[in-house]
Amino acid sequence: MHTPSPEGVARAAAKIAQLLPNTPLLETQVNGVTVWCKAESLQPIGAFKIRGAWHRLTDLSEEQRAAGVVGVSSGNHAQGVAWAARRLGIAATIVMPVDAPAIKLAATRALGAEVVLYDRPGGEDRDALASRLCAERGATLVHAYADRWVIEGQGSAGLEITAQLAERGISPPTRIVAPCGGGGLTAGLALACPDAEIVPVEPEGWDDVRLSLEAGEIRRVPADAPPTACDALQTPATFPINFAVLQERCAFGLAVSPDEVRAAQRFAFEKLHLVIEPGGAAALAAALAGKVALDGRTVLILSGGNTDPDSFAKVLAG
Repeated sequence: MHTPSPEGVARAAAKIAQLLPNTPLLETQVNGVTVWCKAESLQPIGAFKIRGAWHRLTDLSEEQRAAGVVGVSSGNHAQGVAWAARRLGIAATIVMPVDAPAIKLAATRALGAEVVLYDRPGGEDRDALASRLCAERGATLVHAYADRWVIEGQGSAGLEITAQLAERGISPPTRIVAPCGGGGLTAGLALACPDAEIVPVEPEGWDDVRLSLEAGEIRRVPADAPPTACDALQTPATFPINFAVLQERCAFGLAVSPDEVRAAQRFAFEKLHLVIEPGGAAALAAALAGKVALDGRTVLILSGGNTDPDSFAKVLAG
């Protein structure tokens, strides 16, 4: 695999700036300290994944575009790839779990992508299924996080953050706290903001990146991992391309509980007037729970807002 680079992040950011407006950087108070929330939930597909998908698909050759792409996702990367593919006239196939949120499955199909379902527990390995589809069709795999272009594209959010703080007369971020599944976003942010502390946050039981950082080697999520509402962060393990960056730049990772995630969703709705899905609220959950230092230049990534109305109503009801 090609190694992602800061130069690649800058190139991705330039392409994305021609297509999409910056997502808001919202100021709020957490435990009496000012923090900044990057509202990636307001992207056209409701998540940051549009960044990496656009950077990857726009770099495909004409031959690759003609053969189509295959992605693997529970929903947000799926929509990012489908959105970019439709805009570029590329056929997209997305491997998705049968228990993916109905709203994400419907949105991916509505964007014109073919959806191939798999059983998350005990079924065919999703990456193996995607590789088989690529081999059969001659398609290009657009991995949700283990991809140089995807990592660079996600890192474009970090360059936006720095510029948005500068517009307010504030120095670059000292710390960026981000929800973490496979590590594509956190690796990209590390490349974009080399002087900031990058803190990945995962749901309890799915905190393989945290454990990998502690062990100094990649660890997988155990087979008996508990159910989690954070479907966007349910990745079995990070990949070497991500871990190489994370190991160099992330001193530690954090895990948050279901109650902490729900509290963060309620906070975002009440204080920021945003609908945030469980996985997208992980960084805010860590801040509200006092698990990460806040200093006025700490940025929290609100990575997605694709949650169904019934589930969100139950969260708001407490």
